[in-house]
Amino acid sequence: METSFILNQSAEFIILHIIAFIEGLMVVKGGVKVNYTRKLNHFFVFFLPFIVKIYLPYTETLYTTLGMVAISLATFIIYIKPVRENVKLFGLMYAAFDRPEDRPHTLKWLFTQYLASYVAAVPLYLYFNHIGKPELLLIIILTNAIGDGLAEPVGVRFGKHKYNVRALFTSKKYTRSIEGSACVFITAVLVLLGFSHIFTGQQMVWALLLFPIGVTLAEAYSPHTWDSPFIFLVGGLVLMFII
Repeated sequence: METSFILNQSAEFIILHIIAFIEGLMVVKGGVKVNYTRKLNHFFVFFLPFIVKIYLPYTETLYTTLGMVAISLATFIIYIKPVRENVKLFGLMYAAFDRPEDRPHTLKWLFTQYLASYVAAVPLYLYFNHIGKPELLLIIILTNAIGDGLAEPVGVRFGKHKYNVRALFTSKKYTRSIEGSACVFITAVLVLLGFSHIFTGQQMVWALLLFPIGVTLAEAYSPHTWDSPFIFLVGGLVLMFII
């Protein structure tokens, strides 16, 4: 791995965990709902890499992509129970995304969601770059980051029309709201309009007809905490079909 990539990933790691520390303080000391800090962290996870890369650029290759995935997944080691219970700093950072209703599956769901998201996103990244349309992946990333990021806080604050979803490793059911899911739909439409220049007129019509409803249903029917991999998978397949 080139030095520029290592510097980039080191900076990203440090900044993300400083943010997690602050969010943990907001939960433990400030009484802020984990639902909000968790989604705040969601935004940083998606957008910080783009910001850091402006100041610490590196050449993207298959190896740097796989390295980024490996580093991201390895980060979860500091949050396993024996570590976070013995290192208070890590325990405080863990509090930023440990929703009480998710226990004892919080870390299990987070890790498997990250892993599944990468399994879906990396092939899409390679394919869209291969056909010369890398912006297609950015459409999915923005829809997921903004739409899904807003879905939970909007649902918590304004959600009146609830529906149940299942979760992995448990028979317990969780609730989502139509108001929260609508955030995904609206975001998808706006993002598509922002990238209309990469589509032909006919492709744009199909994109507006299929992509927003596809990713909205993916978010709505995905298992609890597993929104991202389903949004990447369904969104990617829809855009591949349209192109």
